[in-house]
Amino acid sequence: MDAPRLTAETLLAHVLGVERVFLYAHPEHEPSPDEAARFEALVVRREAGEPTQYLTGVQEFYGREFRVTPDVLIPRPETEHLVEAVLAAPAERVLDLATGSGAIGVTLALELPASRVVASDVSGAALAVARGNAERLGARVEFVTSDYLAAMQAGSFDLIACNPPYVAQAAALQPEIYREPESAVFGGEHGWESYAALIPQAAELLRPGGRLLLELGHDSLLAVTELFRAGPWSKVAVTNDLAGIARVAAAERI
Repeated sequence: MDAPRLTAETLLAHVLGVERVFLYAHPEHEPSPDEAARFEALVVRREAGEPTQYLTGVQEFYGREFRVTPDVLIPRPETEHLVEAVLAAPAERVLDLATGSGAIGVTLALELPASRVVASDVSGAALAVARGNAERLGARVEFVTSDYLAAMQAGSFDLIACNPPYVAQAAALQPEIYREPESAVFGGEHGWESYAALIPQAAELLRPGGRLLLELGHDSLLAVTELFRAGPWSKVAVTNDLAGIARVAAAERI
């Protein structure tokens, strides 16, 4: 849940078209009646459960501002660990699978200009948001409509990165999370079912020696490592976040 003061400041700055620091630098500034009405309307919507990022239309990720709409999952800071894992060992042909807002794929394209980055999603509305972010930020990304890896050619990639839906269907969540696309949040009854669908398909798309990197959900590490052991994978590795929580799993295609 957002801190109430931070949320109010963020919404007011959005309405005024200024940075939050303006509110502290100019405490004497009074919004116009129209601005005050728009601010109050946003506060009501936030109180009703709409995420702040959907109200402002933006979310920062890896130091850049990404446009977001209710058609895409809101990028989280923990997903930056997945980006950092890719950057630690870059590849020539990279796929950002289930790209959503394009936060991962666009970031990789900007940070790895020598790589060819492809981003896919089954949602046309999500791809429209991702394309817009790529164009606005000047990233060279090829976008493909695909249900996971169905539209891809075998052996096409050196690296696949994915933040799949991994929340268990019956999990108790903060109310605003239910405003995000269900298909991008819930991974099945137990939460790890999306990995079970994804990992075997990824083995077909990766060249031998290619790598698959996955963001991990709560309690998904065991299921993911078992899925890797059951397939043509080696060099399974796990990266923890700063809190010591397993955040990224990686494996190499045999």
